[in-house]
Amino acid sequence: MPRSVYVRVSDMPAGYYVTTHSHDWNQLLYALDGTMTVVTEAGMWIVPPQRAVWVPPHVEHAVTCTGFTRARHLYIGRDVAVDLPDRCMVLEVSPLLRELIRAATKIPIEYDEDGAEGRLIRVMLDQLKAPKNDNLHLPAPKDPRLARICEQLQADPADNRTLDEWSRACGASSRTLARLFQRETGMPFRDWRQKLRLLYALEKLAHDRPVTEVALDLGYESTSAFIAMFRKATGKTPGSYFR
Repeated sequence: MPRSVYVRVSDMPAGYYVTTHSHDWNQLLYALDGTMTVVTEAGMWIVPPQRAVWVPPHVEHAVTCTGFTRARHLYIGRDVAVDLPDRCMVLEVSPLLRELIRAATKIPIEYDEDGAEGRLIRVMLDQLKAPKNDNLHLPAPKDPRLARICEQLQADPADNRTLDEWSRACGASSRTLARLFQRETGMPFRDWRQKLRLLYALEKLAHDRPVTEVALDLGYESTSAFIAMFRKATGKTPGSYFR
């Protein structure tokens, strides 16, 4: 890298895809507008506007943009001290951090690390804080039977089949599947599917899809049921969340 911290601007069209890769440095992928989906062996992260996903060195990851996305990438050397763990997570981007990232995109690539530009970068790094909980992460199970279920649900989040119905297609009892889901993802099957729908909802709502349309697309019988789920998961209605 040209400096120990490097900020890159990337405006990505709808359908943009970066195949699985890794870096020798830390990366912060920030969605100024639009959404990104980051997939690793450990699961999937949806990055809605004003959020960012932290990717440590050597973590294999792929990136997809459903709609047009204005992204800003922070590349941070391994020798740079940051108060973040060595696992992927979604960070909240405060108004101050947002403006610092914007300012950092305007300084020269080979900026003076000991001057004002270097001080700006250090203040920006001080604003990177781990969240209390990473509720925008969907863990990926390793058991091949669960993986098949999850792949089909990701292709069709509106699929309302119960574990009893899935068990007939997977060759395992519903009790076995339920136990495996809890062990491998840390949550019951019903909660995993609800979280999948929440992440897909964030992606769709970020591109101005109507709430009623999103609710029906994700298998909810009514808009009110969808809004109740969204509020329970985020503490806000869809409209207030994106404001």
